[in-house]
Amino acid sequence: MRRFVWAHAGHDAWATALEHVLAQLRAQMAMQPAHRWPLGWVYLTDHHAGHAAELLRRLSAALPQVTDWVGGVALAIGAGDTEYFDAPGLADLEPSRYRVFNGVAPLPAARGPDGFVAQTALVHADPSTPELPELIQELAERTLGHYVFGGLVASRAGSLQIAHARRAGQVGQAPSVELLEGGLSGVAFAPDVGIVARVTQGVRAVTPLRRVTAAQGHRVDALDGRPALDVVLEDLGLPPHDLGAIVARLRGLLVGWVAPAPQRPQATAATPGRVPLRLGEDVLVRHLVGLDPAQRAVVVAEPLPVGAGWTLCERHVQAARADLLRIGAEIREALAGEGEEPADPVGRIAGAIYVSCNGRGGPHFGAANAEWQLLRQALGDVPAIGFFAAGEIAHHRLYGYTGVLTVFVADEDGSG
Repeated sequence: MRRFVWAHAGHDAWATALEHVLAQLRAQMAMQPAHRWPLGWVYLTDHHAGHAAELLRRLSAALPQVTDWVGGVALAIGAGDTEYFDAPGLADLEPSRYRVFNGVAPLPAARGPDGFVAQTALVHADPSTPELPELIQELAERTLGHYVFGGLVASRAGSLQIAHARRAGQVGQAPSVELLEGGLSGVAFAPDVGIVARVTQGVRAVTPLRRVTAAQGHRVDALDGRPALDVVLEDLGLPPHDLGAIVARLRGLLVGWVAPAPQRPQATAATPGRVPLRLGEDVLVRHLVGLDPAQRAVVVAEPLPVGAGWTLCERHVQAARADLLRIGAEIREALAGEGEEPADPVGRIAGAIYVSCNGRGGPHFGAANAEWQLLRQALGDVPAIGFFAAGEIAHHRLYGYTGVLTVFVADEDGSG
C-alpha cells in the first residue's frame, strides 16, 4: 500500500468543488502512472445532499479506474487541516486485500467464497438502525481482530451511505455509484493491511470513580451502596434541596462509565471513591437524562450494569486538545519503532481516516478548523480525511464525544 492520493475542496457550487477535487487527484495520479487506485473514499456535507447522486455519477465517470467506493453524507467533514465540504481519497490497494460490504452484500461471518478473511473494517451506520450496538459487536466478531472503526452517518438529509463494489476485470467502465440508506456498510481489510488506531476522549472527569451497586435498566439506584442521587450531590458539592441549582449543574454533565472488571479498584464507604479514572478507550460517555428524587436515583441514556465504574464528566477544550496530541504522539512512536535508527513515522503513513463527534468540532476546540489543524500537528502532513458523526465506532463499541483516528501503514516494499 502506497501513500493515498487525496483532495478536498469547498465551494457553494457543488460542480465547481468537484472540478477542483478532480484536478488535484489527476495531478497526483499523473505523477504515479504505474499505480492502480481501485478503492475510493468520498465524504461530503449535506449542504449538497440534493445533488449527491449526480456528484457521485460524475466522480465515478471521471475516475473509471476506481472500481469500489465507500463513504457518506455528514453534517460536516474534514480533510487535511480544514473542516468543510468535499473530501475524496484513493488507495492503491489490491482488490484481494479488501472487501466492500453493505446490507445487500454483508461481510461474511468467516472466510468468504473467494478466500478473503477480514482483520478489521471501516463501518458507516445509520443511527436509527434497531439494536445497533449489538450489530456493531456482531460485525466486529466477523473480523480476526474483533475490531471495527467508523461512525454513525447522520445529517439533515438523513443517513446516506456509499458502499459500491465492482470486481476487477471491468476497469474502464464507470460504475453507477448509488446512495444507500439504513443499516451498516463499509469496507473490510485483510490481515496484511497495516493499521494503527487510537480513540481520543473530549471530556474530563469532575467526580471520583464510583461503582454502580444497584440499577434497573436506565435508572441507577445506588453508587457504592448508597442512594445514587445522594452520592452525586455530595461529589458535586450541591445543596440537596435546591432543585434549580441541581438541574443547572447536571445539565452540562455527562456520565462516563466502564464495564465491570474484577481487577478494577472497588470504592467503598471507608475509601470514599477518590480513585482517579483516566478517560481512556474503555470509558463510554453517555447523557445524564433525568432524576428520580423520590427514589434518590438518576437516569442515564443507556442501561448500566451493576458493577460498572461511574464518574461524571464534562466537555473540556484543553483536555480534548491534550488527548488528541497524545494519540498522535502514540501513533508516531508506534510507527517509528525501536533501535538506533528509528523509522520516519510520517513516511510510513499511507493515509488516515478520522471520525469525530458532532459535538466536538469547531467551537469545542476554540475556533473553526481547530480540531483538524491540531490533528495535522499531532500526526504530520499526511493524507487524512473523515467526517463528524452522531456516534463513533471503535473496537466493538459505540462511543460518544470521542475521536477515532485510524492510520494505514505503507507497505515496506512499496507494493500495493
